[in-house]
Amino acid sequence: MGEYSRFIDWDKMDSTIQDQDAKELTSTEFQDLKQLARQGYWAKNHSLRAKVYHKLINDIPCRTVTPDAHVYRDIVVKIAGKRNSGSLPLPEFVDNSLVPTYCLNAEGIGAVRKIISCIASQFPDISFCPALPSVVALLLHYSRDEAECFEKVCRILACNDPSKHFIDQTFLAFESSCMTFGDLVNKYCQAAHKLMVAVSKDVLEVYSDWQRWLFGELPLIYVARVFDVFLVEGYKVLYRVALALLKFFHKVRVGQTMESDNVQQDIRAFVRDIAKSVSPEKLLEKAFAIRLFSRKEIQLLQMANEKALQQKGITVKQKRQNVHLAVHAENFKSEIVDVKKMRDIWSWIPERFALCQPLLLFTTSEHGCSLSRFYSHCEGHEPTLLLIKTTAQEVCGAYLSTDWNERKRGGNKLSFFGTGECFVFRLVPEVERYEWVIIRHPELAMTGPEQGNNSSHVSDPPSATSLPSDPSDRLSPFLSARHFNLPSKAASMFMAGGMECIIIGGGDGQALYIDADLNHGRTGHCNTFNNQPLCSESFQIAIIEVWGFKDTMSN
Repeated sequence: MGEYSRFIDWDKMDSTIQDQDAKELTSTEFQDLKQLARQGYWAKNHSLRAKVYHKLINDIPCRTVTPDAHVYRDIVVKIAGKRNSGSLPLPEFVDNSLVPTYCLNAEGIGAVRKIISCIASQFPDISFCPALPSVVALLLHYSRDEAECFEKVCRILACNDPSKHFIDQTFLAFESSCMTFGDLVNKYCQAAHKLMVAVSKDVLEVYSDWQRWLFGELPLIYVARVFDVFLVEGYKVLYRVALALLKFFHKVRVGQTMESDNVQQDIRAFVRDIAKSVSPEKLLEKAFAIRLFSRKEIQLLQMANEKALQQKGITVKQKRQNVHLAVHAENFKSEIVDVKKMRDIWSWIPERFALCQPLLLFTTSEHGCSLSRFYSHCEGHEPTLLLIKTTAQEVCGAYLSTDWNERKRGGNKLSFFGTGECFVFRLVPEVERYEWVIIRHPELAMTGPEQGNNSSHVSDPPSATSLPSDPSDRLSPFLSARHFNLPSKAASMFMAGGMECIIIGGGDGQALYIDADLNHGRTGHCNTFNNQPLCSESFQIAIIEVWGFKDTMSN
């Protein structure tokens, strides 16, 4: 271990980390590295991991002028002085983050603070980077001296490849990544999400902790395994592992009868003690078993969340508004749902709308049962929330991502539109949410013929052909049909409307069909929603409400 042991307290290290196995890195091809990283090829060979990190980080494309080891040696005395490095204050942008010791000795713990202080002097554009202390502490294990560690971290921070993303360096980037994680939990960890809604006062606050789980609470041998893959595959790996952590937490938590009043602290404690229940191999196995959407789709969602924050003027750190405050008990009045049920629905919507307040756009009790009046009140609003109460007291509805005005793009033909963010739900007799089939089985996105050879079976989906070229111009760009290789019959078939009816569902059948008089409806056992009925197959409507999203945060 020799040259890479200066900062490590080996008495605290896992005894399996040793250099007895004289492995060598025989290939540097991406696919080979990806497989080796996931398998933990260099995990138990300290020197080999150091050499691999050096290789991977050296290959990161960086800005022309990126601080290196020579810069560190020139500035460290001036920045740190001769004072005790353990007392050096951390810059504000680390946000009072944990400085994990990761089995470092006293010299290593002090070196973390010196390196961070020097980074702050060289990167004045960093305004928020709570993951930095953990990254520095980890890389000290695989550096010969402070200067080499400084150079490694600087290369990660200075990456200028637009297709690569390593560490959030602004509050806007950090907050949008937290919102994106919340959206991914909502889609991929629905059981855990239900638990979070049930036991936490603020779901968004719990999910804003996701990077701390990885860079702060996770033990060294786990975070090192994650970092192995992260350096090869990028930021998406972090989402995968955090989702896996939440899945394992949920599995442990549901077996407990007592409910804590602080699930945020419970998750942190679970991650700190994860070795009691999950090995690093099992954690990564679970992470890569999640059929997560492509990097492109996640980037689109990140863009949408970031744009929503910019529009709200949220670009610097401030206390998050509690998600439940968006549905005020004193102001909310509905003839279909109470405040509690509306808050349940609110926990399902994309995070960029979660701080908005519900705004009643249309109700049959006030505006009558005219379909044209329904459209006139709802057009111009995106997204909308449809609630239906039947005469049998059943309650169901749908979250609709796209403006009803899109129906006009099909001319006189009944055209489907919408995005994969749409979903239908049932509240009474029991609460359940059903998503588009492609949401739950993204592998179906590759089953259709090339889009260029598609025939227009029902009608060409407007969302697949007529959307602006800049996806950030759409409030709901995530999972729109143009990003899937699907035949037009299945692509984006979620919502449609004419003067004869409203259809929400599509595909092999209609999940929800509402007649023109808004008095009657039908629901089917549609493949789109896992063959689950929303309510009675044929029902009479007592009342319909459509809610919009009022932005209370805009300047």
